[in-house]
Amino acid sequence: MEGELTRDILMGLPLPVLLIDSSYSVLALNDPARELFGAEAQGMNAVTLLRQAAVLAAMDAAIRDGQDGNARFIHSGISGEITYMFRAHPVASNGGAVLSFEDRSLFEDSELIRRDFIANISHELRTPLTSLRGFIETLRTTARDDPEARERFLQIMEDEAQRMSRMVADLLSLSRVEADERVRPRDEVDLAAVLRSAIATLEGKLKNANVKIAATGINDEALVPGDRDQLIQLFLNLIENAIKYGGSDRTIHVEVQKVPRDPTLRKAAWRVDVRDEGEGIDPIHLPRLTERFYRIDDDRSRQKGGTGLGLAIVKHIVNRHRGRLKITSEQGIGSCFSSIFPAE
Repeated sequence: MEGELTRDILMGLPLPVLLIDSSYSVLALNDPARELFGAEAQGMNAVTLLRQAAVLAAMDAAIRDGQDGNARFIHSGISGEITYMFRAHPVASNGGAVLSFEDRSLFEDSELIRRDFIANISHELRTPLTSLRGFIETLRTTARDDPEARERFLQIMEDEAQRMSRMVADLLSLSRVEADERVRPRDEVDLAAVLRSAIATLEGKLKNANVKIAATGINDEALVPGDRDQLIQLFLNLIENAIKYGGSDRTIHVEVQKVPRDPTLRKAAWRVDVRDEGEGIDPIHLPRLTERFYRIDDDRSRQKGGTGLGLAIVKHIVNRHRGRLKITSEQGIGSCFSSIFPAE
């Protein structure tokens, strides 16, 4: 009866759990532990099964000293390394211990992202702030009575302040998009109408850059469940990028087309391609383009007013709409950013 109760308790626990005796033999394990270590773990010696010094020390603390032991356990599987918080709790009745494994990978990944984000934002703000402080000091001293230098420095200071304003605006946008990412939009939105609105908004920038838009399919209805404001932001970002990096005197090709069945989404979808005629992107950069603050060329991006956050925002908007973002590029020919959304 006691053995059956123990097994029932183990099976009711969501974490991988092993029960070992005083000789470190595995007496019982639950289904999550079987998935982690395999069914053959039953009866094995836990020392042989786990084989990590800190983990073995934690088990010794539980069995020999009757004290709780904790350690970091790294499990290597098909999908890569997973980090667990290992705990060993002594069992007085048989001199053994209960071993549990809490998956900490998501937490550690989040901490890494947070540290990288703080480091990146500090780096991004340090340069313009240093410039502003330097120019202010110069205007107060050597350039106090130099109208020409004062005008030049004030223009640079205005440019740096605008760049910081754009970065703050993009950070706020990214924060809002991430907060909404798990909430699927329910409104019915016409992608074609959204694209027409985005193109009209950028008419001035297109004219200044001497760039033309060749649009296909934007006059036909293309309905998807969506958030209109976010979709406008998505296409504004993609078309603005095409203006910046596609080159002047070029054409941006925008196409909306119905896909009877997208192989990844496994359903009918609408695909929107934004293709430029720029230099193209080295394939080595493609997997990282949607990372926050990732730039192929820092100096060029800053000169063009880029914050390094635009494609991160695009990725999260596409994710919220349960779609996918596909980026293809051929050097010397151009790049294509495809947003693919479920049709229903």
